Amino acid sequence: MAQDTTAPHGTDSIAQLWQLLRSTSKTFISVSTTAVEEREDHAVEHLVLSYDNVQIRGLLTRPLATGRHPGLLYAHAHGRRYEIGASELIEGRAALQGAYGPELARAGYVSICIDMPTFGERAEPGEDAMVKATLWRGTTLMGQMLGELSAAVGYLTQRNDVDPERIGAFGISMGATHSYMLAALDPRIRAVAHLCCYAEFDTLIEVNHHDLHGHYLTIPGFTEVTSVGKIAGMIAPRPQLICNGAEDPLTPPTAIQRALAETEAAYERAGAGGNLTCIVYPEVGHFETPSMRREVLSFLAQHLQPERS
Repeated sequence: MAQDTTAPHGTDSIAQLWQLLRSTSKTFISVSTTAVEEREDHAVEHLVLSYDNVQIRGLLTRPLATGRHPGLLYAHAHGRRYEIGASELIEGRAALQGAYGPELARAGYVSICIDMPTFGERAEPGEDAMVKATLWRGTTLMGQMLGELSAAVGYLTQRNDVDPERIGAFGISMGATHSYMLAALDPRIRAVAHLCCYAEFDTLIEVNHHDLHGHYLTIPGFTEVTSVGKIAGMIAPRPQLICNGAEDPLTPPTAIQRALAETEAAYERAGAGGNLTCIVYPEVGHFETPSMRREVLSFLAQHLQPERS
């Protein structure tokens, strides 16, 4: 008998998840470097990445030292700051303890961030218009975003200064959702850390917090087919760090707990319970704390080992 992939929580494979997203992984046809800034202790590359007549701005930070380094896909946040996009890598945003790109480059990582549709240099058309257009055409904005991020991972694996066996992903808020979902879809991501956006969707609806999230998350039939906890569990046995604030309205504790029960079960089945860490910080909202920053940097160093570069 054929497997019923429409049954509740039936999505347990990469192909099924791409099908739910109505998308697929992508590959950039060309990547050009438009400028290189060599700063005192790191370099910044300005990129244009192209596929299917779409041109995407990318920013990349890297060490000045030669050799092969761990790579990091940095997924930028939302926060209704549509003008930021990839610039978050080198400029940061209010929710962060400073920009990650320069700090990661100094620590030995090659990190890339690309403008998502409706952000940065792709801010027009806006999010609402893009969600309608993709749904009307039988796709999803989330699927398009993840497809493009998978292409960015592919680009990292092809760089001479990146070790393709040591690629991670990181993001906060929307970038967190992109990071764990892409890690579930793309086994080239060996470790993933994410902040402030891990919460079960059904529970968000029950407590009426779902409308705090952006429209990019509109995925028809999501809760009938799968769950956040199950998707994050698809990452097992690879290392995963989850950090949330207990006072963050986008991730209420009950929604975290329900997701975590499924993710933990998946890691236990894989015999990798020690590779999953979830920290919920009391009296913390939708922002990164100094402790979260330390946890992220320690996690990446432990699992991607930049000291070997």
